[in-house]
Amino acid sequence: MWKNHPKALPFLFLSEMWERFGYYLMIGIFTLYLKDVESGFAMTEKEASDLYGTFIALVFLTPFVGGLLADRYLGYKNSIVVGGLLMGAGYLLMGVHNITMLYLAMTLVIVGNGFFKPNISTLLGNLYSTDNYKEKKDEGYNIFYMGINVGAFICNFFGAALQILLGWKFAFMAAGVGMFIGVIVFLLGTKHYAGFDHKKGVQDGDMPFYKIVLFILLPSVIFGVIGWLLKGVASPINTDSYIFGSDSTDAFIFACIPVVFFYGSLYFKAKQEDKRPIGALLTIFAVVILFWAVFKLNGSALTTWADRYTDRQITGSTETVFNTLKLSKEVDYKKDSVDLYDANFKLQKNEGIIQKEFNYPLYFRNVAKDELPAEGSKVSLWATNLSQSINPGWVIILTPLVVAFFTFLRGRKKEPSTPSKIAFGLLISALSVLVMVAAVQIGANGTEKVSVWWLVANYGVITIGELFLSPMGLSVVSKLSPTNITSLMMGGWFLSTSIGNKLSGVLASMWDTYPDKANFFWINFALLMAATLLMFALLKQLNKVMKEKGIN
Repeated sequence: MWKNHPKALPFLFLSEMWERFGYYLMIGIFTLYLKDVESGFAMTEKEASDLYGTFIALVFLTPFVGGLLADRYLGYKNSIVVGGLLMGAGYLLMGVHNITMLYLAMTLVIVGNGFFKPNISTLLGNLYSTDNYKEKKDEGYNIFYMGINVGAFICNFFGAALQILLGWKFAFMAAGVGMFIGVIVFLLGTKHYAGFDHKKGVQDGDMPFYKIVLFILLPSVIFGVIGWLLKGVASPINTDSYIFGSDSTDAFIFACIPVVFFYGSLYFKAKQEDKRPIGALLTIFAVVILFWAVFKLNGSALTTWADRYTDRQITGSTETVFNTLKLSKEVDYKKDSVDLYDANFKLQKNEGIIQKEFNYPLYFRNVAKDELPAEGSKVSLWATNLSQSINPGWVIILTPLVVAFFTFLRGRKKEPSTPSKIAFGLLISALSVLVMVAAVQIGANGTEKVSVWWLVANYGVITIGELFLSPMGLSVVSKLSPTNITSLMMGGWFLSTSIGNKLSGVLASMWDTYPDKANFFWINFALLMAATLLMFALLKQLNKVMKEKGIN
């Protein structure tokens, strides 16, 4: 696999694999930990989803700043090492059961990811800048992308086993150890980065960093504080008088206003020959927000679906293997657990002290009566977070097929343009939501559990959409951006991802407000179809801009 590629590729591949191992292990258990009423923070679905959405939104917002700092001042290697150490420390601190430490841990991961994520990809690109490797660049990125998904696939098995055996703390510790291994592997390849880790400094036409602080970052902080403090009009359905659903959502949306305004101003201030490419990129940024809003439900609403509405009971040889590997948990069946509602606990007042009365497990509340086990018997349930390995598993399987498909079309000069691929990616993603609508119908709106194959099918379809859209987005930014603001425009792509991630948290926080769960998924389908139709409507103009630039 490494033949005819730069010698640094295996080190970057393994570094990214271990970094994604840590990140996706943490994401796979994050909302489950927040909602755990015994060992977590006993958050409601709305509270956990809102915090999750804010977290992953900020994780994708900081690469904009981290990329610029590395590009101009720190260099890629130093930024990657610093970012990796910050993230590793953050994962370890998440295992400390204290709400203040949780927020500190999240902050370290957010800042660390800003330094790590954009710069390891940039360093990889630099390795393929010489004539010897230029033609291998796409293949190199495909290999690198496989590393991401290998890490994302295997991590949940470790997370499940450690959580079942030792508890949440040790699962988060595994994420931290994985990140530190990634840093060590990266440092072992240091000699192979020589000559490719150069700082570019501030180039002619670059916006000075102090202006970025004054005109983007500082206004965002001020607007964010205003959003946090400002209250809307209280009503029966908005008793806390939030404007957009929660303090964090209000703050995030307000903080985005000056940033969005800034990116809009780039179009109006651009040279005439740059206006159309910048306009095309801003259009694509706006459209893909809705893709990320639905795609990132994997860590919230779809994890809830796996936990509450999916048949996770295993028997026979599967049970033996999973129990041996500690990937499943044995639970006692209690007759009264069938009558529980979605709440995980009841609050009772005992001499002025509020105590939690646990009624485990909730799992049996929507199992058909004729399928319930005998009173007091034990059943084995595979760990919920294993469902998070379905998407990266599909990526590993489907990436070679999608690459071969486009190679086949290219050979016949019928390969669609990059904007066309994005449009079809949106359409395919919309179709994936229909799988979940069908799952709701099969499960009689959650009153009966459904097979895990519905989740497998949903992730399979949306993964095809992801492979059509996500790599193409990064490609189109590099192709259309004016050379003097490429970093800024790449930051715009991360901004759209960030906003989409936050919107995903907002959508997931409304899960419990939909008595008919099919309506929740119909809303997601409508959002993606709206984005699809808009993208196809703009396709002619976008392809025209691509042709004017002499690219596909």
